[in-house]
Amino acid sequence: MPFPPGIMTDLSAPLAIRGGRSISSMFGQTPFTPSQLGGWMVAIGAWLMVVALAQPFGRQLRTGQEAFCYWVASLHAPYALSDWTQPVAYVYSPAFLQAISPLTQLPWLGFIGAWTALLLLAIRFLTGPRLFAVGVLLATLELAGGNISLLLAVAMVVGFRWPAAWAFVLLTKVTPGIGLLWFAVRREWRSLGIALGATALVVAVSAALMPGAWLEWLELLVRLAGREGTSAAVPIPFLVRLPFAVVLVVWGARTDRRWTVPVAGMLALPALWYGGLTMLLAVVALREPSKPAGPADLDRARSLGSGPLRRWSMDVQP
Repeated sequence: MPFPPGIMTDLSAPLAIRGGRSISSMFGQTPFTPSQLGGWMVAIGAWLMVVALAQPFGRQLRTGQEAFCYWVASLHAPYALSDWTQPVAYVYSPAFLQAISPLTQLPWLGFIGAWTALLLLAIRFLTGPRLFAVGVLLATLELAGGNISLLLAVAMVVGFRWPAAWAFVLLTKVTPGIGLLWFAVRREWRSLGIALGATALVVAVSAALMPGAWLEWLELLVRLAGREGTSAAVPIPFLVRLPFAVVLVVWGARTDRRWTVPVAGMLALPALWYGGLTMLLAVVALREPSKPAGPADLDRARSLGSGPLRRWSMDVQP
């Protein structure tokens, strides 16, 4: 049964997040209030901690372990180190490595500094200014490791407005792409086509430049299928989590609950690392805005008399 137009994903309108604000307005505010300033101070402190502990590598509490996997991987032999459960392993598509190759030209400390700053901006996007400090604290493990869970969450949030963002999800962790069921269940075929078409375009361009690497990656995915994470992951097997992810996103699509998409994507991670729980910050970005007053509300206001009606009407947008 088709969904009413009012609850379909509208690609011509700004993405409604946090009270209906558009994405373009989210970074346009200057942090003048004490809480906003405190958020940036916590973020700077976290950035300094991650960079300071990233070297030397022999320290017990070293940071940037996942980020180091991206930095050390070479375009000439991307899968030379690809044993998933080892400390250094690159297992994402060649396209991801090509995309970040300008950053990997930096020295290690320069790379980890830029990468951590990117993750902090992702937190700021997901939480907004008031919850920025809380988001940074909750994402401490993810910031310390440098994994891409926060970027996956951002891609899923903006993917409602720009479905092409799903290419990032499909060409890195792959299985969180289960969130695309949202478009299929709601029969939003245009959005689904854009997501898959953009992914195919990226694959085509990347494979033209590195055809051998793509064959290696496909072989790697087959080889790693069924393998679980280490002690750093939530001890729930992927095949147990996957059905819950499917049910959740289908229910969310049928009841117009966008927040179910990143939650389902998190459940569908190949290994649910504890840092991956930070994908739940996307729920903040996708929480439902306040419901506007409708005709029924106006009828109730009229029954209260002309004075209340005039005050009510001032608050209702035509």
